[in-house]
Amino acid sequence: MSPMIRRLLIAFLVAAAIGAVFWWMGRPKPIAVAVREIDRGKVESSIANTRAGTVEACQRTKLSTIMGGRIEVLAVKEGDRVKKGQLLMKLWNADQQAQSTLAMTQVVTARQRVTEACAQAANAEREAERQATLRQKGFVSRSREESARTEAQARRAGCDATKADVAQFQARVAATQVEQGRTVLYAPFAGTIAKIVGEVGEYSTPSPPGVPTPPAIDLIDDSCLYVKAPMDEVDAPKISAGQRVRISLDALPKQSFAGSVRRVAPYVSAVEKQARTVDIEAIFDHPEQAGKLLVGYSADVEVILAVREDVVRVPTAALREGGRVLVAGADGRLVERQLKTGLANWEFTEVVDGLTAGERVVTSLERAGVKAGAVYAVDSVAPGK
Repeated sequence: MSPMIRRLLIAFLVAAAIGAVFWWMGRPKPIAVAVREIDRGKVESSIANTRAGTVEACQRTKLSTIMGGRIEVLAVKEGDRVKKGQLLMKLWNADQQAQSTLAMTQVVTARQRVTEACAQAANAEREAERQATLRQKGFVSRSREESARTEAQARRAGCDATKADVAQFQARVAATQVEQGRTVLYAPFAGTIAKIVGEVGEYSTPSPPGVPTPPAIDLIDDSCLYVKAPMDEVDAPKISAGQRVRISLDALPKQSFAGSVRRVAPYVSAVEKQARTVDIEAIFDHPEQAGKLLVGYSADVEVILAVREDVVRVPTAALREGGRVLVAGADGRLVERQLKTGLANWEFTEVVDGLTAGERVVTSLERAGVKAGAVYAVDSVAPGK
């Protein structure tokens, strides 16, 4: 090789090396992205409550005596389980008991008077009949007969009056028993004592209308529980009794429990002017799976509207505006693709057309530089599940 050709070859190689250095330095740097592999699986369309729901008891009552008074007997304590009809609390009512005893004594006395008066009436009636017989035989005068008949009628009236007295005194006994009922509390159903306000010797005051006075005893039936949750008014027409739901509890994270809608409220609640909601009630299919639940637990209810099994699905987080996704192309660049979608929820969206299982889509759309045509480098791959 001549020296001239050798110099030209060296110059060409040097120029090529310099060009390669400049190209390497000026090439676009790859964007680190997280991708998710497309798979097949289940997609559900669902809606969830707008604010936290609450675990409620099927039966709960806040009891207070009808009238106020000093607590004389407190037969239970907080946490006790009670039977239906069991005595819970009694106020001092010695005055009412005295009135009841007096009324019962009057009943006994009145009944004795009935015996006496009615016996006299029967005797007078027999005498009137005897006088009538004698009058027919001419042994006594008409006036004598009429006098005996009048006496018998008077005695019978006296008998009836004493019977009325008995009824009156019995009514008085019943009235005193009603009055005593105003000072005692009995359990209207079997349950657990949640809270007691007051101690023996303290004065218990009932709640007058419009005044929020704490009840004396809060009784709950925790053998039957449900979840009450507010749903957006826009979603209310989609919900009906019997629909399947998933219930999650803050107290039991990473768990969900199957259930169904028991009731949809027939009215809209306007707790906030711009947040009108409709309350729904959901029950557990198997409440024992949740273990011991406490009334008042916060809960969320996801109502399942429709289900698609074994369909191509894409993570909802990977969707851009207009149903577009960025696909990790085989040439190292991101490719935008338009999808035709079906059912969707916060986790997955059904793909009717535009993707096949095994392709990878970008899920880190929030990163700078992530756009169609960008060179990418995968920093994490989440497999389908």
